[in-house]
Amino acid sequence: MKKMLAFILALTMIFALAACGGSGKSQAAPASEVLTMATSPDFPPFEELQSDGSVVGIEVDLLELICEKLGKTLQIEQMDFDSVLPGVQAGKYDVGVSGISVTEKRQKNVLFTDPYCLAAQAIVVLGGSDITGKADLDGKKIAVQTGTTAESFCMENGYEVSSFAANSDAELALVTGKVDAWVIDDLTAAEMVKAYNAENGEVLVILGEAMTTEPYAFAFAFGSEELVAQINDILKGLVEDGTVAALFEKYDAPYTSPLN
Repeated sequence: MKKMLAFILALTMIFALAACGGSGKSQAAPASEVLTMATSPDFPPFEELQSDGSVVGIEVDLLELICEKLGKTLQIEQMDFDSVLPGVQAGKYDVGVSGISVTEKRQKNVLFTDPYCLAAQAIVVLGGSDITGKADLDGKKIAVQTGTTAESFCMENGYEVSSFAANSDAELALVTGKVDAWVIDDLTAAEMVKAYNAENGEVLVILGEAMTTEPYAFAFAFGSEELVAQINDILKGLVEDGTVAALFEKYDAPYTSPLN
């Protein structure tokens, strides 16, 4: 009788385990509630490192708004710019956000969202320089940030290039006469030149002629198509209702919509 009871109890436990998911299939893990953002925070007004270690800027605010709509929390990871896209491509981070221009070359390695703004590459020189436009850069040494479209454009067009991990180092190279010009995204150029000149006088000048015009977007690894589609829907709404323009206004930066 005791053996029979033990057998019945054993069967009961087996059926109970089966009812609790013992079908041999693992249950899917819940979707991550964190969106990890890789960025180089030396690119005001898009990303800028504060004295308390926090990162602020247009793209940070924009990703915060997107995360709210996705039900996710934004987590920021700081690094040099040339590590951002490789880190995203390798799956270390969810999204690369660092004033990233969409190019055909980059599209082979990462998946981009729709652009949220248009930007240009500005030429910065010292006051009194004989460089007054793009045509005067032949034979001159140009400072750029490593891994940027400014670097690739200047190299591909045969300019003599000095590359630096941070834009602050590229700026210093120009100020100290190690290079003749500095090519950098226009809005960041405006921010950094304004800050430098406020402390040192009218040393730096942004030329009126731009090197290029480029769309900015966020970079994801291939395989993130569903998430990117969701973000594109959110971005479209934020561009159309003026939210993105308002973020640029908050940081006193001009805005060019990709929808124009």
